[in-house]
Amino acid sequence: MEPLCFHDGNITDFIDTRTLHVRPDINRSLQLHSSFVRRLSLERELEGHRGCVNTIDWNSNGSLLISGSDDTCVNIWSYQGRKLLHSIDTGHTANIFCTKFVPETSDELVVSGAADAEVRLFNLSRLGRRGAEDSTIHPSALFQCHTKRIKKLAVEPGNPNLVWSASEDGTLRQHDFRECTSCSPSESNHQECHNVLLDLRCGAKKSLADPPKHSLVLKSCDISSTRPHLLLVGGSDAFARLYDRRMLPPLSSCRHKLSPPPCVNHFCPMHLSDQGRQGLHLTHVKFSPNGEEILLNYGGEHVYLMDVDHVQGSSMRYTSDDAMKFFNPTIILKEVQSQSPASDFPNRLPAKRNLAARLDQCRKLLQIAEKSLKEGANYYYGIESCDDVLHGHDQIGHTLMLECLCLRAALLLKRDWKNDAYMAIRDCFRAVEIDPKSFRALCCMSEALLQLGKLKEALDFVIAAQFSAPSNPEAIEIVESLKKRIATAEVEVSNKAKEGGRSSEKIRASRLLSLSDILYRSDASSDTSQPLSERENSDYEDDLEVDFENSISGDESHEVESNSFHPSLNVRIRRKSDLGMNNFHTSNSFGSPNSSSSNDKITRQHESAIDMKQRYVGHCNVGTDIKQASFLGQKGEYIASGSDDGRWFIWEKSTGRLVKMLAGDGTVVNCVQSHPFDCVVATSGIDNTIKIWTPLASVPSVVAGGIAGPETANILDAMEDNQRRLSHNRESLLPIEILEGFRMNELPEGSMRPFECIQS
Repeated sequence: MEPLCFHDGNITDFIDTRTLHVRPDINRSLQLHSSFVRRLSLERELEGHRGCVNTIDWNSNGSLLISGSDDTCVNIWSYQGRKLLHSIDTGHTANIFCTKFVPETSDELVVSGAADAEVRLFNLSRLGRRGAEDSTIHPSALFQCHTKRIKKLAVEPGNPNLVWSASEDGTLRQHDFRECTSCSPSESNHQECHNVLLDLRCGAKKSLADPPKHSLVLKSCDISSTRPHLLLVGGSDAFARLYDRRMLPPLSSCRHKLSPPPCVNHFCPMHLSDQGRQGLHLTHVKFSPNGEEILLNYGGEHVYLMDVDHVQGSSMRYTSDDAMKFFNPTIILKEVQSQSPASDFPNRLPAKRNLAARLDQCRKLLQIAEKSLKEGANYYYGIESCDDVLHGHDQIGHTLMLECLCLRAALLLKRDWKNDAYMAIRDCFRAVEIDPKSFRALCCMSEALLQLGKLKEALDFVIAAQFSAPSNPEAIEIVESLKKRIATAEVEVSNKAKEGGRSSEKIRASRLLSLSDILYRSDASSDTSQPLSERENSDYEDDLEVDFENSISGDESHEVESNSFHPSLNVRIRRKSDLGMNNFHTSNSFGSPNSSSSNDKITRQHESAIDMKQRYVGHCNVGTDIKQASFLGQKGEYIASGSDDGRWFIWEKSTGRLVKMLAGDGTVVNCVQSHPFDCVVATSGIDNTIKIWTPLASVPSVVAGGIAGPETANILDAMEDNQRRLSHNRESLLPIEILEGFRMNELPEGSMRPFECIQS
């Protein structure tokens, strides 16, 4: 067997370098050397919680680990002894979702946020020398001003006085321990806290050009460790938002809904920026250790890497006009037809010997990819080969780059994982820019558009491909085949539209969907009893309108933001398509402001966002909304995320290559946190334990065992299963804000609870 070659060199060379030369960054380079990462295995399980462990975090020097759980306890663990030091009975009445050590307090102050909408501060020094089993301690501060679940806390490095909390009520609040140590509950009329830093209750967008007018359910937030004035938030739409705290308006109360303040940048992969999908949301946002990049983990989607600061004129920033071209790519044809092919020179000219070796290596990799495409197998490894070629694209020249882009696009279309067709379109865009008359690029673009159901655009690119190779027999055959497939798809769409018109009359006469049909997927009637997968692309995906009938006491505008539901709640659900146009603009239950003026709409159409620069695939994120994505190590060279299949995944940041897959939980892994200095990773999820992973394995590998013993599943089989779950996962039938309300509802003892631990 050939020994594994590590891209970051032989570890003994680093040790020799440390001995012979002074290198201040040697420990950072060694912390997550690839040979260590490939040897990660389970060292210890920390036992002490009695429920799902929803949050874990290291202190600044890595000597302590803090965790919070559904059991409403906060536990403090010793890193050196791998044992429980303190277990705090917090007094929270619902699941704890976030915990933090307060900076510059000698790790004596810890803060927690929970589903009971409370933030609590604890002073560990009050525990004295008592053992872990003695957990009686009262909070030093209690903040009750949020109205819905608190999903994330943030602290500022070097600041012991402030903590920020992001809640599903659409607000991000700033709590200052110097000003007060308590506040009145949200439903209290005696006092209202003026601590709202961001009011995003009218901040969600369906697309980049769409004005913000929907309630944004906040799921995550983070503060840059290098530039603490930068604040990143993410929630129930596709856009992460970057704010400069120095530019925000003064703290306010939430008595009246405010327009969202302007942000420094929006972040969203271009192919997600204009889909308007109801269920698309962010479960986690994170700054890199150096503060120059951010990581976004999407529910029902993949993990994406982006730059915080874009280079002026860089293609990484796009506008709504650019997004329109992406979703209607025939515009590109008019722009590039007059261009001439790019000259075939590398962007940089390295030494001829190195260039020749690099080009030879690239050709061998492309041969592997071509073989994968022809044999119709191992598409994943063929795509990885193309990734390796394009990773050094500045040295390969335009001809080789064009070949590689077209080949990767074809492989993506064959693999057909979640949004692979959009990734293929990206490659085709780049290929057409190099050579506007590339037959292979135009055909791949047509195939991708056909897969996405954009039949008119697909036909336009087929015609363009036909003109690019009018006399090539093989090309003519390919073109005719594509034309037939497009014609067949058009007939199917036409027939479906006719059937939909006839069935709409029956739908209008049908009964309203009951809440139990939605929450429990009842099979009480024939129209909802067919299997979930069979209804994946059916008309059942239509948007729903929900009518609330509820007796609300007191200030109705205030109570509608509350997370409490009275027993007399009556929910009526019907499809929006069944309603007349006259009822479309009725008052909504979330109090969205009126539409912007025409001038505002024109301005917003030119809003810009920063696009992805890398995508990480293989995991599945559909079951929970606290699933993290993390940078590993001080240099952040690796990306890690949990998964719904009980595994957690590690990718190489620069290339997106999967380097490790480990079995980490009996059900779902949610949290992945790297130790500040050592090659140690802590994970947690639905199990009651925390797992500590260290490079103890004797042999480096891509797949490793975990709590279930040695991993036997093929790595591609595991990823294929996850992709099937992502692709067939239905969007939420109810708006996420409504589901969150039912999640918070106190149900009678012993009754069914549709959203328990696994749906946290």
